[in-house]
Amino acid sequence: MPAEPEPWEWQESTWRTHVDRVRAGRSLAPAQWPGDAKVAVALSFDSDHETISLRANETSPGKLSQGQYGARVGVPRILDLLSRNNILATFYVPAVCALLRPAEVKSYVDAGHEVGIHGWIHERNVLLNPATERDLAKRAFDTLANTAGVPPVGIRTPSWDFSHHTLAISRELGLAYDSSLMADDEPYEILADGEPTGMVEIPVEWIRDDAPYFTMDRFTTSRPYTPPRQVLTIWRAEFDAAYRAGGLFQLTMHPHVIGHRSRFTVLSELVDHITSHRHVWFATHADIAQYVLANG
Repeated sequence: MPAEPEPWEWQESTWRTHVDRVRAGRSLAPAQWPGDAKVAVALSFDSDHETISLRANETSPGKLSQGQYGARVGVPRILDLLSRNNILATFYVPAVCALLRPAEVKSYVDAGHEVGIHGWIHERNVLLNPATERDLAKRAFDTLANTAGVPPVGIRTPSWDFSHHTLAISRELGLAYDSSLMADDEPYEILADGEPTGMVEIPVEWIRDDAPYFTMDRFTTSRPYTPPRQVLTIWRAEFDAAYRAGGLFQLTMHPHVIGHRSRFTVLSELVDHITSHRHVWFATHADIAQYVLANG
């Protein structure tokens, strides 16, 4: 059997097919946000808890305790901060976490927050065959619908790991938006093989994620090299630029990461900075997706 050609040996049709499979289409940046807001702020929290370890078959109590911290300490701190500032946010929850702590999921909904899909056990989609990815996504959808009492309308793939089949599966589930891709600062419509899908992308970026700055693993090279105050400087600059542009400021965090004291101080001060500005619309990812699709 002949070996697969190397990328530099591909025919033009091959690399064009790869590039065009899932692409950014028309911008959905609206001319105006609701209530004459100058910026939309979408805070999100990936409540991964123990699944970061479980997906890698790491079952030692030490590793699992790092995830438990997110549920035990991080989530209550986050919910309190959001409540005190009247902020609505989105929580992306692996199905296993929802089954471990259904009351936590219910607390998100009771506070008015959105709950979105975040895989079954924080699996790597690109390592799965299409049938397995589809099965896990459907099971995750059903689990969240049952625990939250509301069917999810959006997905964030675990680790933003978006396979060749993820978009088609998300469309099969009838989801309104994805928040895993990085082709713009502002919301856009996703194209599938060059065709509009009607599905909204709320784009993410590693710059606006707490994990790259703060992750620590003593058995790998992952180290928290960035001081928390420096992260605050970066995130404030991202918000300030979005405010000047009249755009979207989207931020991704994890209770087991941002929930620690020195890091949570950064989030608290960032919220203080944002709320010191007039005409700010804090919204869930679902609300933003719905608005930009109608007004973008």
